[in-house]
Amino acid sequence: MSRPDSMSYERYLPWRRWVEIGFWVAMIGANCVGNSITTVMDFRRGGSSIQAWEPVVWETSSGLMWLLLVLPAIAWYTRRFPFQWGNWRRQLSGYLGASILVCLVHVLGMVALRVLAYRTQGMTYDFGPWPRELFYEYLKDIRSFVYIVVTMEGYRMLLRRWQGEASLLDAPDEGPPVEPLERPERFLVRKLGREFLVAANDIEWLQASGNYVNLRVRGHDYPLRSTIAGIAGKLDPGRFARIHRSYIVNLDQVASIEPLDTGDARIHLKDATALPCSRRYRSDLRERVGGENATAGA
Repeated sequence: MSRPDSMSYERYLPWRRWVEIGFWVAMIGANCVGNSITTVMDFRRGGSSIQAWEPVVWETSSGLMWLLLVLPAIAWYTRRFPFQWGNWRRQLSGYLGASILVCLVHVLGMVALRVLAYRTQGMTYDFGPWPRELFYEYLKDIRSFVYIVVTMEGYRMLLRRWQGEASLLDAPDEGPPVEPLERPERFLVRKLGREFLVAANDIEWLQASGNYVNLRVRGHDYPLRSTIAGIAGKLDPGRFARIHRSYIVNLDQVASIEPLDTGDARIHLKDATALPCSRRYRSDLRERVGGENATAGA
C-alpha cells in the first residue's frame, strides 16, 4: 500500500494549512499592493488631490475582509455543498445566493473599516449612493467569488488525486462480474495515474465528508464519492457497523467501548484511534462486538 507519492502526500499534510493560508495571503496581498499603486497613479494623472494613503486604506480594508471573513465562509460553503457539474442547475441558485451574501459581508465590513480609518485622520468617508455602489461592488465580487470557488475546488480535486480516490468496481463489458456489485469485496483506488485494489475487509473505518466518504485503510484516507448511507448498504453487515451519522467502523478493529455521561460512547480501535458513537447505535454495537470488547457499564 505504501507508495512514494502517498508518502509525499503524508509529508505535505503538516504543511497544508500553512500553504493554503500563505497562498491566499500572497494573492490578496499582491492584489492590494498592485491596485493601490495603479489607483494612486490614475488619480495623479487626473490631477486629483486625493492623498496617497486613501487608496491604500480602500484596498487594505477590502483585502482584510476577504481574508478574515469571506474566504473562510466560502471554504466552509464549498466543503458543505461541493459544486458538481452534473447537478449545476440545482446548485446554481444556492451559489448565486452565496455570492450575494459574500458581497454584502464584504462591502459592509470594508466600509466600516474605512470609516474608522478616515476618523483617525479627522476625515469622513463617503461610500456614495448605496444601491449604485453595491451593484458595482457585486459585479466585481462575483468574479472574485467564481475565481475562489474554482480555485478551491480545483485544489481539492488535485489533493484527492494525490491522496488516492476510491471508486466501486464497474460491471465488466462482457460476462458476469467477478464479485457481487451490490456488496463489493474490493474498491478501486486511482492515484496520479496508477490504479490498485483495496480489499473491503482492510477498511478500518469510514467517515462522511460532504459528498464523499473517506475510507481509512492502513493509515491512509481514500475519498469515495458516496453518502454514508449509500456505502453502508454495500458493506458486509457482519463485519461493519454504523456507530454515528458520520462514521462506520470495522468490528474487527474495535478494542473497547467507553461509555460517556451524555449517553454516547467513545470507540477505541486497536491502533489507538478514538471514534464517536452516538447513543442511537451504542447498544447494538455493544451486542455485536461482544462483552470482552466493551468496558464496564457500556
